[in-house]
Amino acid sequence: MLVSDFDYALPASAIAQRPMARRAHCRLAVVDRASGGIQHSSFDQLGQWLRPGDLLVLNDSRVLPARVPCRRATGGAVEVFLLDALRGQGPYTAMLKPAAKIRPGEPLEPLREALGLFRLVERLPNGNVRVAWEGPPLDEALLQRLGLPPLPPYIERQRVPSAGQARRDQAAYQTVYAQGPGSVAAPTAGLHFTRGLLQALRSQGVECAWVTLHVGAGTFLPVKCERLEDHDIHSETCQVPPATALAIQAARARGRRVLAVGTTALRTLESAALEGGGFRSDWMDTRLFILPGYRFKAVDGLLTNFHQPRSTLLPLVAAFWERQRLLDLYRSCLDLGYRFLSYGDACLFL
Repeated sequence: MLVSDFDYALPASAIAQRPMARRAHCRLAVVDRASGGIQHSSFDQLGQWLRPGDLLVLNDSRVLPARVPCRRATGGAVEVFLLDALRGQGPYTAMLKPAAKIRPGEPLEPLREALGLFRLVERLPNGNVRVAWEGPPLDEALLQRLGLPPLPPYIERQRVPSAGQARRDQAAYQTVYAQGPGSVAAPTAGLHFTRGLLQALRSQGVECAWVTLHVGAGTFLPVKCERLEDHDIHSETCQVPPATALAIQAARARGRRVLAVGTTALRTLESAALEGGGFRSDWMDTRLFILPGYRFKAVDGLLTNFHQPRSTLLPLVAAFWERQRLLDLYRSCLDLGYRFLSYGDACLFL
């Protein structure tokens, strides 16, 4: 299967640079997988497409402000993007931008608050680095002072945005139900939910359950090989709690639908699903790469955003529907002015 089979023309003007003023006011394309019918709605009308007893499974991982703008000893600029910031004492895995000229041991001082400094320890074969931190314990509270939201590279911001812009992105690039910290990219399908919408869905009998997948920066990496089967997909840590496993089994027993909110929730459920029914409930690392032809064990529906061309997520969604129909949907939504990618609109496959 070729990555070129999952290519389409995405104009820069269609990539959402700002979130909607109100989260749930984005557009929603609703796909009936059986008939191929497509209807256009808005996210705040999601309940119109759901039934009492439907179970939404959402990823509750919280995004860390993992991008730390720094100053080199020479005065030059560098960004330390921490990939495992809550990993004990360090050293920490990170991406440096730019990376080539940074010398081992060179001090890298955070710009936002001078509370310590990073030093390059070693370069890794995959292009990442290991950095040491010299300062107070590097916990989530300190990261809030040093770092910025880890917006994807296609969302354009000043290297060090204004305090107001940083606060707006910190709030917008986080789901309203986020719990345990650990992600360096948002589970973006969940960004459209408000507490009010969740309550309205519960009032009409829709149920919610939670999984955790800590999203890694590898989610933005392009597929560089031509054959998808040759792609070395990144590893991410995830868990299906016992309460969620029980909720899914109860929904199945009643003949209800299980819908994954986002590709991260879907990958978590499919990674933990057991062939005979039930789920693993321990923490696990998943490298599951879902391609067309995959047999889904856990989900009946998928709520997701519009994804980049030639990414690992387009084949996943195509496995849930059909490749050509999916590409036709994307092209028709572009013609209708839909907004794409992380801060963009959504689609629901039923």
